[in-house]
Amino acid sequence: MQKIFVPKESQKNENRVAVTPTIAKKFLDIGFDLTVEKCAGQLSGFNDRDYEQVGAKIVENREIELQSADIVLCIKRITNEEIQLLKPGTIHISLLNTFNDNQAIELFKNRSIKAISLEMIPRTSVAQKMDVLSSQASLAGYSAIIQAAARVKRAFPMMVTAAGTIFPVKVFIIGAGVAGLQAIATAKRLGAVVEAFDTRPEVSEQVRSLGAKFLKIDLGHIEKSASGYARELSEDQIIKQKRGMIDACRRADIVVTTAKVFGRRAPVLIDKDMLNSIDSTTLIIDMATTVGGNVEGSISGEEVKFNEFVTIIGMDEAEQYVAQDASNMFAENVYNFVEHYKTESGLMLSQDDEILGKCLVK
Repeated sequence: MQKIFVPKESQKNENRVAVTPTIAKKFLDIGFDLTVEKCAGQLSGFNDRDYEQVGAKIVENREIELQSADIVLCIKRITNEEIQLLKPGTIHISLLNTFNDNQAIELFKNRSIKAISLEMIPRTSVAQKMDVLSSQASLAGYSAIIQAAARVKRAFPMMVTAAGTIFPVKVFIIGAGVAGLQAIATAKRLGAVVEAFDTRPEVSEQVRSLGAKFLKIDLGHIEKSASGYARELSEDQIIKQKRGMIDACRRADIVVTTAKVFGRRAPVLIDKDMLNSIDSTTLIIDMATTVGGNVEGSISGEEVKFNEFVTIIGMDEAEQYVAQDASNMFAENVYNFVEHYKTESGLMLSQDDEILGKCLVK
């Protein structure tokens, strides 16, 4: 029987847990031994008793568990020192910054650890049930709007009262991927007037189907990746895009940026010249600060007052605000991954597999 260990997340501001009690039971039901570090689920609303009631074992000695585990499941990777504790052949499953975290990648290789980078799972129909990026991005888009609603000094919907009419908040969302579409849907449900832009004109129908207006900017031909996402724009296209978005930013009460180029620094979509052109109170939520930011001057995890009109919030991993649901979805994705590759003798991981060939660290 293979042993799964779920450690308490050690990175600052990480509120999620990789395996929830419901999913712990599913792992136990398909034949795994599962141990959970004490208080691992506390920040996401799951106590130790919840895990014990489904049959999981709560442990306190993290070091011993890492040394004996066959599979380690976590949101963010364990520390460099802890990687050294893992026995050769251990399977480590988490989000990994494979493009930039070279030291950890080398440690995994040197220790003969089979490291799975969950964000590298391809977006195919077979792998859809394992896609943690999409599940987390959906909650992040929702949370970004809820956090904006709590901070903006206005009510979202139109209200006709005896004291006069309150006009709806105007929201401009840049990027209509998973996070952007959920942000659009949430803002509309709250009663806002929503406008959105994406470099891919074909997503305009999705934007309109959610009740938002699609901002048209002619950027010419846009190269796309194999997974259908827009590649980095040329300098000329970036200039055209910024010019086209200025008026939309100026008329919005809230601007949300969601644009990321996978594996690269996020494109700067709103620069200081655009910010200086805004002459009414505007709140900007930058959801790309973990990879450099879409807004010039945004700071990861901080609120910046750019001038008397503009406030910029660098909102890292907005799904953290709904950590319980984010943990449930993440855990379900991870379970689907493990269950997909489980055999009677344990997990069978091969580089020749169409999914593992992308996400198993070479």
